[in-house]
Amino acid sequence: MLDIQVKQDLREVAKRLQELRGSLDLDLKLEQIGDFEEKMSQPDFWNDNDAAQKVIAESNAVKAVVEKFQKLNTDYEDLEVMAELAEEEGDESMAKEAAESIAGLVKRLEEFELTLLLNQPYDRLNAILELHPGAGGTESQDWGEMLLRMYRRWAEKRGFGVEVLHYLEGDEAGIKSVSLLIKGYNAYGYLKAEKGVHRLVRISPFDSSGRRHTSFVSCDVMPEIDDDIEIEVRTEDLKVDTYRSSGAGGQHVNKTESAVRITHIPTGIVVACQTERSQISNRDRAMKMLKSKLYELKIEEQMKQLAEIRGEQSDIAWGSQIRSYVFHPYSMVKDHRTDHETGNIGAVMDGDLDGFIDAYLRMQIQDKEDPTS
Repeated sequence: MLDIQVKQDLREVAKRLQELRGSLDLDLKLEQIGDFEEKMSQPDFWNDNDAAQKVIAESNAVKAVVEKFQKLNTDYEDLEVMAELAEEEGDESMAKEAAESIAGLVKRLEEFELTLLLNQPYDRLNAILELHPGAGGTESQDWGEMLLRMYRRWAEKRGFGVEVLHYLEGDEAGIKSVSLLIKGYNAYGYLKAEKGVHRLVRISPFDSSGRRHTSFVSCDVMPEIDDDIEIEVRTEDLKVDTYRSSGAGGQHVNKTESAVRITHIPTGIVVACQTERSQISNRDRAMKMLKSKLYELKIEEQMKQLAEIRGEQSDIAWGSQIRSYVFHPYSMVKDHRTDHETGNIGAVMDGDLDGFIDAYLRMQIQDKEDPTS
């Protein structure tokens, strides 16, 4: 006999696929693909290389969504046939295989639904992620390094590239600050859920008395600005300093002043890059980081104005704590915005963040659908 839960899961998948078909507007997307292909077939398509690349990227993005949905739908139909055969023939091995396959299909469907939530203009871009330990010296700096490892592991599991743009090691352990470029489609869309202060509670390995300590690290996340986004930066508003690189970097480190620090005088924003071998390359990278920060500042100002219009009290400063990681006296990671939590803190520190990201993105969608909430 086919398990009752499998039957329920199949019905739930059928319902969710039907809802997705409507929300996706599949016919419109197929029409869009046809329009893209017609543009790409024109003789003058490659006359403007940048415009051509943009059309290709948009076409590939729409195709990827359609193909994933069609694959999910086909797999569901195949599983439905398998389940019916297992039920009719009383084949226990086939019923077990159907149960395992439907569980995998449910997981893939959830992942697909999550990607559809990433529909904001800059979600598709690479992400610049910065970690800054708060007060607390070595304890907070060690917490910063733990978070650095967590985000690296998360990126690796997704197949995203990770590049260190700036790294300042701690005095005894950990980090004083770090800037990472996370490279992958929708990297910013996912990681924007991580922006805020991350709080750690544990028995400190640096305290000989074995006392419990609380540490804080600020995580800032920005999209890597591309050429399509207009951010004006005046040369006279910049102060540019050069210095010798520090940290891991091979023979080139500390031999020439290739590292670059740029201060945006009107806002006080400071960015630095030290990973490239030439000063010119580091300056180009630093300018991209600056533009990303200025874009983020612009978005925050818009959020403040919107909050004032709605009469909300909204704190978007670095002191806004978003998540707690409790190692002692119990094990728990809890997000204070969504109330999503888990007792498997080891998995979270090993990069299992999808549950928290999913909950945050779904909350954002609900807030947009119900602006009074």
